[in-house]
Parts: sequence; C-alpha cells; structure tokens
Amino acid sequence: MALYARQILQFATSVCMALFMAGICVSQTGTTTVDERQIAIAAEQQGNLVGAETAWKAVSIAHSASAEPYAHLGYLEAKQERYKQAVPLYRKALALDPHMAGLPLNLGLSLFKSGDMKDAIQILTPLLAKSPVSSPEAQRLNILIGMSHYGIGEFAAAVPYLKEATTHDTESLWLRLALAQSCLASKQFPCVLDVYREILALNAESAEADMLAGEALDEMRDHAGAIRQFRAAVKADPKMPNVHFALGYVLWTQNQIEEAASEFKAELANTPDHPQALSYLADVDIKLSDTVDAQPLLEKAIRLDPKIALGHLDLGIVYAELGRRTEALREMKIAEEQNPSDQKVHWRMGRFYQEEGKKAEAKAEFDKTRTLQKTFDESVFKKLKDAQKKGQPDDQAQSVPVNN
Repeated sequence: MALYARQILQFATSVCMALFMAGICVSQTGTTTVDERQIAIAAEQQGNLVGAETAWKAVSIAHSASAEPYAHLGYLEAKQERYKQAVPLYRKALALDPHMAGLPLNLGLSLFKSGDMKDAIQILTPLLAKSPVSSPEAQRLNILIGMSHYGIGEFAAAVPYLKEATTHDTESLWLRLALAQSCLASKQFPCVLDVYREILALNAESAEADMLAGEALDEMRDHAGAIRQFRAAVKADPKMPNVHFALGYVLWTQNQIEEAASEFKAELANTPDHPQALSYLADVDIKLSDTVDAQPLLEKAIRLDPKIALGHLDLGIVYAELGRRTEALREMKIAEEQNPSDQKVHWRMGRFYQEEGKKAEAKAEFDKTRTLQKTFDESVFKKLKDAQKKGQPDDQAQSVPVNN
C-alpha cells in the first residue's frame, strides 16, 4: 500500500464504526412470542449483553426458522467488536430472510471491519446500485466500497467511489488522503495534484499533502517540482516518517549527493533502523571514497532488509576493495539476481571479473551492459512502497483522531 495506507484505513474504520453502530440493530416481528422477544430486547436495551445473548440464543432454538434472533446475535457480536463471529450470524439471518431491512448493510460492515474486504465489496456494491444518488446511504456505501478496494490494493477501482464520496464531504482530510493515494498508486497524477489543492484548502500546511504532490511530480519526472514539494513537507513536519528519505532520494538521483546525505542522516535520526536511508547514505560515502564508514551502514541495512539490491552491490564494492573477493562476488551476484536490468550491476561485475583475469566472464557482463537500455532510477513512490512492505517506518505512525 502507498504511504499512510494503514493510517488512513484506521481513520476510515473509525468512521465506519460510527456508521455501523448507528444503523446496525434490525428487528423482525411475527415468529416468536411477545414474552420471549421482550426479554431479549429488554436485556439488549439495558446493555446487558450477556443476558441478551442468552435470551436470543433461547429464541433461536425455539424458532430456528426465524431470522430475527440471528440478526440480533450478530449485532451483539459486532457491538463487542467480534466482527468475524458476527459474519456467520448475519449470513444465517440473511439466508432466512433476504428482505430484512438493514441486514445486508450490517453484514457488509462486519465483513469490512473484520478485514474481509473482497466479500464486503460483493455485498455492498449491489446496495449502492439501489440507493438514491447523493443520499446519506449512498455516501456511506461509497466510502465503504472505496476504502475496501483501497484496503486490498485495488487503487484504480477505489478512485471513482472515493471521488464521489469527497464530492459530498467537503471537509474530510483522511478521505482526500485516501483518494490521493489511490490516484498516485494507479498513476492518475493529475488527480493527485487536484486533490492536493483540495487538501491545502483545508490545511494549508499539510505535510502529507506535500509528500503526495512530491511523489506524483517525481513519477512525472519533474524532479525540481518534487524536490520543492518534499522541502515543503520537511518544513511542515520534519518528524514525519520517510519525509527526509524522500527528499534525500530525489536529491541523490540528481547527483546532489552531499545534500542528500544530510537528509538521509536526518531520516536516521528519526528512524535509526530505516534500511533504505542506511543503504543510500552508504552509497554517498562510496561515491565520496569513504568505504570505512559505508561498510557498517551497508551490513546493517542488509540485515534489516536483504532485498535492497543497491546495498548488496555497494557491499560487494567495499569487500572487493578490502580484498574479500569471494564475499564481494557473492554480494554482486545477489544484486544481479535482484535487479538484472540494472546496467551498473553488470558493469561492476565486468570490472570485477576483469580484475580477476576472467576475460570471458568480463566480456559477458560488459555485453549485457551495452545491450541493456538505459534504466531510470526507481521513483520515490516505489522506494516508499518497498519500505512500507517491511513495516518500516509506518508501524510507528500515530493515528490522528477522527471526530465522528
């Protein structure tokens, strides 16, 4: 998921919980005696969840063909945030009475809250088709369906639902952040910049918005614009996860390596175990012929994330200079396996084989270097996405409270 995906999803589920509790309790008349139903409903209304559950279970045994007790038992599970347990109860009720008011929505909400977003989409999408456009129910469903697609990484599918939701919610920051992230991940860059302007209208100093705009501009190869936006993000919130790394990485791609090093160091001051900041800071050291400082940084980076190809390549260079030739070749081969289209890797391996006197192997690597088309550096978006897959450093991000 893109930057802040987990945080935004937490925002969304907080809002959805409010929607859930506002509309979840449904009832049906006709299949149980008044006394049985009254005992169960009274316990439920008094907040006696244990008593209500016992009473509704008794009703379900006595009247197994009635949907009502299963709907209420599902509600009781959901009220206690046991959404996975609520789902089969709602499904049972829905099978018994497909027309019970509110029941499909409650099932969809429990699926969403339990993390089963694919099934939530299947349940909620038909409800949206039946809802009047611009109605409160349609707004709730657009948010839920959009955030479900967002939550499982279907960003292009999320965009139209989140766009519709933001059209009818003029003040929601988290919703716009989710939309901007979805546009960015699906490479709809003008959409990112449009939403960026909307976010700034709500919060003129939004570091998150500046980061998103920077990522979009970097993807569009507007490096000067990306640097400008990342600088604004650093100014707005210098402690935000990844903000210094993002700026440093774009500076690194533009060969502004000394300033890039300062940003990588600032990122490490915020997050000492940031593997990519460690790796790219070491690469700057190597470019400045400082392999002594680079070695421990690279070894730590690879321990934290063994999939950083640049880290393996640079560590191979360091080991080669130290005379540790077997280890150097091992690291370079790992880099080649992880990024076979990188010309730098093949060129370095060619140099290595040449120094070893292995002419055939050197020629093969140099031939690969010549035949490969020039590759661009990966975007900030790709680098940040890789960092998030490692849980670094988004796990340390704090959620911003939502006023429900």
